[in-house]
Amino acid sequence: MPYKVGMVSLGCAKNLVDSEQMLWLIRDAGYELCSELSEADAIVVNTCAFVESAKSEAIENILEFAALKNEGRLKKLIVAGCLAQRYGEQIISEIPEVDAVIGCGSFGNITEALGEVENGAKPNLFGDIDAAPAETDRIITTGEGWAYIKIAEGCDNRCAYCVIPSIRGRYRSRPADSIIREAKKLAEEGIREIIIVAQDITRYGTDLTGERMLPGLIRAISEIDGIEWIRLHYLYPDEIDEALIREIADNPKVVKYLDIPIQHIDDGILKRMNRRGSGAMIKDLFAELRRRIPGLVLRTSLITGLPGEGEAEFERLCDFLREARIERAGVFTYSPEEGTPAAQMPEIPDEETAARRADLISQMQAQIMDEYAQKQVGTIKKVLCEGYDRLAECWYGRSEADSPDVDGKVFFTGENIRPGGFYDILVQEILDGDLVGELSQKENGT
Repeated sequence: MPYKVGMVSLGCAKNLVDSEQMLWLIRDAGYELCSELSEADAIVVNTCAFVESAKSEAIENILEFAALKNEGRLKKLIVAGCLAQRYGEQIISEIPEVDAVIGCGSFGNITEALGEVENGAKPNLFGDIDAAPAETDRIITTGEGWAYIKIAEGCDNRCAYCVIPSIRGRYRSRPADSIIREAKKLAEEGIREIIIVAQDITRYGTDLTGERMLPGLIRAISEIDGIEWIRLHYLYPDEIDEALIREIADNPKVVKYLDIPIQHIDDGILKRMNRRGSGAMIKDLFAELRRRIPGLVLRTSLITGLPGEGEAEFERLCDFLREARIERAGVFTYSPEEGTPAAQMPEIPDEETAARRADLISQMQAQIMDEYAQKQVGTIKKVLCEGYDRLAECWYGRSEADSPDVDGKVFFTGENIRPGGFYDILVQEILDGDLVGELSQKENGT
């Protein structure tokens, strides 16, 4: 009898799409998918290796399942994804309980790996990381009403601190017609929100035609019946042009929420990071986006403790954040990654200093985000319902201002609610940063 197979997906949304494709391949090959990992015969861990914390999480998961295997509670363990691509040889030599290692160019070989491990082999599969993205069906795991679409693979930006190009390969856009077919299929299955993801979605199409094709792709997806929200992750600042701004501003299906990782604002730090553009360019862009897109919510990512970041450079970042009032921000301490140019740079602040700076920014941003949340009290927000919280005895979902996993929720009460539907919610209070309200008396969508 074929194995029961469980999947653990770690890391980013792009990795989750890979996991969903592998799940489809596994089921299509006749294996039984097992949501309860304790009942699985084989477990696939799709790993992340972007920064030290992600590597640690991946290794902890692998060791946990290795222990289950040693106890006789698990038959086979397969490690896939970024950690496998980056440290495949070490995994093979140091964790003998691992039965197969699958790199980022071999997600499509997951059933081949399962077949081999069933027969006692220990395959190590490392396909071409620069190959065209796989056009494989998926099993959507994100729940009711929403799903990711990955429009490109790899990255050409070559930021000095980042290992992604060496793990995921060069930037490769998917053909637009394949993306649109996928979006139509998702809409037919009841998906209402499409979240467009890639390492850099603003570069989409430049490797195919030499032109930025994202505005046209957004427009085509917005014309699909059933799709009501289109959310954009992640936009590289200097690639945002007039055509894209116009499409975001004028297309009612594009949520007015943009994730634009800037990492820093100091010109010297940006140059060391090999980021294109300057602090002035970022400030001007954010001001232009605010002017052109009323009600815009901005999300960004920031890094403290980069080589060369002294108190003056850090204070420039703080000054910018006080002025820009960015509603959503993720703050990370710099992690020197082997093989990156930044890891060889001098003047790296010590870990304590980097952590202190990250904490200061987090406190500053928490206040900004709290002030933003307070302004929502008394307003009516369109919310995509995601489910029912039995402990809180209420429904929950997300507004345009909230992206999955990284932002907050909207908790609400009401009758005749179903997951995957849109509802107008009157916000009544704030609880631990989340919005709380009730179904509005005005007419609601479905």
